Parts: sequence; C-alpha cells; structure tokens
Amino acid sequence: MSTDILDQKLVDSTVEFFNENGGAVIPDFLSQEEVASMRAEAQRLLEELDVATHPMTVFSTGTQGKEHVGDNYFFDSWDNVSYFFEEGAIGEDGKLKVEKEKSINKIGHGLHNKLPVFRDVSLSPKIKQLAKSMGMKDPRVLQSMLIFKQPEIGGLVPPHQDSTFLYTEPVSARGFWFALEDCTLDNGCLEYIPKSHSVPISKRFVRKEDGFGTTFIDIPHDKSLLDKENEPYVPLEVKAGSLVLIHGNVLHRSSPNLSTKSRWIYTFHCIEGDYEYDEKNWLQPSADSELTRLL
Repeated sequence: MSTDILDQKLVDSTVEFFNENGGAVIPDFLSQEEVASMRAEAQRLLEELDVATHPMTVFSTGTQGKEHVGDNYFFDSWDNVSYFFEEGAIGEDGKLKVEKEKSINKIGHGLHNKLPVFRDVSLSPKIKQLAKSMGMKDPRVLQSMLIFKQPEIGGLVPPHQDSTFLYTEPVSARGFWFALEDCTLDNGCLEYIPKSHSVPISKRFVRKEDGFGTTFIDIPHDKSLLDKENEPYVPLEVKAGSLVLIHGNVLHRSSPNLSTKSRWIYTFHCIEGDYEYDEKNWLQPSADSELTRLL
C-alpha cells in the first residue's frame, strides 16, 4: 500500500463531514500504482470471461417494470467472481451487441476473498483506521464488486439506500467506493442528497419466500423525514484513486453513461457483525462460513 495509515487529522475531519452529510470524499486514497494494479486485474477478468459457458445473467436494477436480478447465479455470487451483463448489452436474439469486455455491468460479489489485489485494499490498515474512526465495533466486509459504467450503454442506477439491500437491525451499512477512472457527470458519477442519511429506509430487498428470485418488502418507518427525497442531488465528480464513503441510509444515484468514456470503480460494504443480519437478506454466507472480519 502507498502508506500504511492516514493522517489522523484528515480522518477526523472526514468522519465529521461524513457524519453530518452522509457522504465524504478522500482524494488520492489509492496511489496511481494501486489504481493501475486494480485496473489490470479488472481487465484480466473481462478478457477471461467465457461467454459460451455463462448463464448470461443481466444485472437489472428493477427499472422499467423489470424484476431485479435474483437467479441462483446471483445468489451464489456472494463469495465468487461472477459476471453480470449490462441490460443494453444483449439483443433480443440473446447475443451480445458489443464486444464482451464492454458488455459487463459488474463483477462480484466476493472479490475481497478471492483476489489478492482487492483483498489488500479492502482489508488495509487505512480501511481499518477509517472503520474504527467511524465508530464501527465489529465491521464485516461484504458485497465487494467491480462496477463498469460501460461507454454509451452504462445503465441508470435509480435513487436508493444501501441499507435496503444489506439490512441489519439496527441499520449499519457503510459503503467504500473507489474510483479507478475519473468520474464525471458525463460518464455517470455518483450523486447524493447531503444529510439524507436521516431518511429511514422504507423497504428491504429480500429473497422470495419460495427461494426463487428477489423482491422488495415494506417495513415500518417514520414518514416525517421523507421530504428529504425531494431535495437536490449533489454530484461527486472525483479523480481516479479517490475514495467515496457512503452512509447506508443516504439517498444516492447515478445517471446512464451516454459518453464514450467508461467509468470503472471498485466498491465494498461493511456492516456491524454483532447486529442482526437475518435470512431474508439476498447475500447469505454458506453454513460453514462467516462474513469477513475487518478488525
């Protein structure tokens, strides 16, 4: 790693901003050598994809009346290196409309367990330092993935809260989001509503009771805070190497990438290990495993 730990004054000011706003940015968190290594590994994964043996699972976010992704390939990805296609990459004939390296929406969701370059970043002393400073007691790493906003077909990610997808009681999800390329409004950078982490989550993304597919279920919530949903989004245009911290309740989104430039990122989440994480959550460790301990 470029440095073992961060300057504690920087950490303290970042955490203070994060606690107030629900999001924060640390520029140059990764060295350019680290960015290059992660990009090289991502490129290797794209090149090694065997389309002939892939179930051609599309990563759908549930927009335009389509069901959210939820097949067995998706469920089994919790600790694997699994590939998910962009909705716009596959034609009606079931064949790719673009070359395979530009057809993938994301690769996940166990990269921090399977590939050293991502494990080294995810479990680094700097991440441990940040988690401790954010007050996490028993942070567990989960849902690590590369996300590729592919040129011209990179899909819309609608407004959402990460706690909806990685639910604990009480909620505890924190996102660590690393730019592997410059992220701008043109290629679909993150956008968030500052201070919207006060908005309670109103639904959960869960496995269907019959075990096939996923769905959303409503949960009781305080409707008095929902006016935050109508406040303006702030774009987080960041340079490659930047880290964006995302509170699990903060409302965020990203626009489609209609530009000719890709937007590659690596991300993972942490939850509190001693909070209730039930069988309804989509991501379920196998019976003989546990979520990765950070500390």
